Amino acid sequence: MADEVRYDQRGRIALITLNRPEYANAQNSAMTYALDAAFTRAVNDDQVAVLVLAGAGKHFCAGHDIGTPERDVDKSFDRQAVLWWDHVGRAGADARYAREMEVYLGMCRRWREIPKPAIAMVHGACIAGGLMLAWVCDLIVASDDATFKDPVIDFGICGVEFFNHPWELGIRKAKEFLFTADEITAQEAAAHGMVNRVVPRADLEAAVLTLAEKIAAKPAFALKATKQALNHVQDVQGRRNAQMHVFSLHHLLHAHNELVYGMPMDPNGLPEAVRDKVLARVARAREAASKKAAE
Repeated sequence: MADEVRYDQRGRIALITLNRPEYANAQNSAMTYALDAAFTRAVNDDQVAVLVLAGAGKHFCAGHDIGTPERDVDKSFDRQAVLWWDHVGRAGADARYAREMEVYLGMCRRWREIPKPAIAMVHGACIAGGLMLAWVCDLIVASDDATFKDPVIDFGICGVEFFNHPWELGIRKAKEFLFTADEITAQEAAAHGMVNRVVPRADLEAAVLTLAEKIAAKPAFALKATKQALNHVQDVQGRRNAQMHVFSLHHLLHAHNELVYGMPMDPNGLPEAVRDKVLARVARAREAASKKAAE
């Protein structure tokens, strides 16, 4: 397991912590696969009854990594997820579609179906791809300073890949959340049913571990069956099919942005520091492609 994720066992609870605090736990590829490994370890350990997902540092998760030096989208490292499609070295939409199906939509679907209860322990900011990590958990307990936001419409995209907004917030609040890209507080998220409990920041870990211990005392097979029953209700309501439709729209917008801006996102919505780095990377990639074509 890579250093990007910490794994600790507290009795019958596996505490899994996103560990890139210097980047607000933005998800690079190493973190994504390390997280999959951590979940697999917890599932396969009969001594673990409940999983808790947390974030180190000031924030739970700032979303997908789109600009740090350690982003490593295409670096080679241990990839053991069962959904793996080999996207490395492929061209165009083939590479992006395969990668995002694997590490975003596919892994989130896989994690949602972990046969043990999972609790997201959210503090600080939970943005875009961070929402996806919280949403795959069965319960969300947030600190009173936590905020939630999906700003990707500003980048020319129709929401994160694991599109669960209507099931988390209700259809009208989901529209407002996406159309405005405004953040919402933990209290507002709780009012719309996305968050189970809001507690003072200082009490967050104790509150989550107490809740996890209470659930861990229940019969394991009954917990598994109950989780499957509730997840199935959402699926027969059309959640899974709707997600696949939105995933296709998501990639249509990536392709549109490539045609218009030469990159998968509309750069006009990016923060200035990130925009400059991303545009520089795009320029280098174009230059490398031109040199290769001329050879």
